[in-house]
Amino acid sequence: MRRRLVITYLVMLAAVLVALEIPLGSNVAAGHTDEMVVDRLLDANRIASIAEPALREGRIQGLSEELDQYRRVYGIAAAVVNREATIVAVAGSVQAFAQPVVRQRMREALAGARAGGTGTIWPWQTAPLTLAVPVTSGGEVIGAVVTLSPTSRLRSAIVRAWTIAGIVGLLALGLFVGVAGWLARWILRPVTELDDTALRLAAGDFDSRVPANVGPEELRHLARSFNAMADHVGGSLVRQRAFVAQASHQLRNPLAALRIRVDNLARYVQPPGNEEHRLLLEETERLASILDGLLALARAERDQHTWEDIDAAVVADERVVAWAPLALEKGVSLTRTGADAAPVHVVATALDQSLDALVDNAVKFSGPGASVVVDVSVDAEAVEVHVVDDGPGLSEEDRSQATTRLWRAPTVQNIEGAGLGLAIVAVLAEASGGQLRLTDALPRGLRATLRLPRASTGAQQAAAIGQD
Repeated sequence: MRRRLVITYLVMLAAVLVALEIPLGSNVAAGHTDEMVVDRLLDANRIASIAEPALREGRIQGLSEELDQYRRVYGIAAAVVNREATIVAVAGSVQAFAQPVVRQRMREALAGARAGGTGTIWPWQTAPLTLAVPVTSGGEVIGAVVTLSPTSRLRSAIVRAWTIAGIVGLLALGLFVGVAGWLARWILRPVTELDDTALRLAAGDFDSRVPANVGPEELRHLARSFNAMADHVGGSLVRQRAFVAQASHQLRNPLAALRIRVDNLARYVQPPGNEEHRLLLEETERLASILDGLLALARAERDQHTWEDIDAAVVADERVVAWAPLALEKGVSLTRTGADAAPVHVVATALDQSLDALVDNAVKFSGPGASVVVDVSVDAEAVEVHVVDDGPGLSEEDRSQATTRLWRAPTVQNIEGAGLGLAIVAVLAEASGGQLRLTDALPRGLRATLRLPRASTGAQQAAAIGQD
């Protein structure tokens, strides 16, 4: 944006300079031409005053000597013609005065008018300046004086003037570049600060604020408004997390007491009510699971985390061993493949909790006879832990909603669960500077991929999101 703003300024300033330089260059050329024309007219009129008695009395020899001296001193060719346009005295090439343009000027002068010197001479024009004035005697035109003036000096003077004007223009443009750059930085600095602060807020640093004392007043007002919004959003989020954590914690004790009392009712329940009693116990357990999930989610979303360097391969081995009995009970094959060493830099217990949630879901929803594979792979920048099952999987629409809190797929509503597992995994992955991806497994099933920063690059990742 800064580049576009500077370019816009420079285009406008360049347009102004061009609008000034072109008329200035034209005026310079016209001024130099006028000076030369006036000077040559004075010379031609002086020669005409000398030619008048020479033509009237026939003293041509003296006139020729005058023209020769004029040419030696000034380098200007000159000729005098009689009323029949015949050259009677010349200093210079006779052929030059036979050119159509020169002959036309002679005829105009013999008609009693001054001829030539009405246009501007430009540097690319090499033709001499042709001027012709009538020679009169007693009010009658008896001849004409024609001068052919070289324009090389005039054109050089115009080029020098244009060069100076161009250099001044370039210096002014260079100054404008500096001023435009400073102005663009001054205007856009609040925008840059706003962008940086927004990124820090998105990364979870809710104490970040935009400096409200730089840039134009309009952007200062925007910065103040943004800070007010950040205060409100940050405060609301803190209150929301505190409420969830406190409410979940406060509800656990009454729920535990309720669970005990409901369980103690078993000996008083008659056989027709046994099934309802069992379902009631399951619902209390499900509510306890939801509260535990909310507490875990609230802890995962806190701004302050403890970081650790661990071996993802070792953690994967441990979790596979821990879940093997349940997998065997469910009739699911649980295996571990991939790398034997995969150091990662993550939030403490994030990988353990994430693998527990992912393996639990895979074993629970893939169904009897299915297989679940926990695979660990390492690349140059990150470690990927895959939990792959060959169960029914999820549709693309369901995968897009799977990390939504308390969401459950329509096809598994009758299976125990709180709908918080994947949401917790996603939050823990992001807090660790990584991400959770859900994709189709081939030929069927679901692939959950945890991509986490390697231990060698983890510190930089943590610094980038402001949580180390």
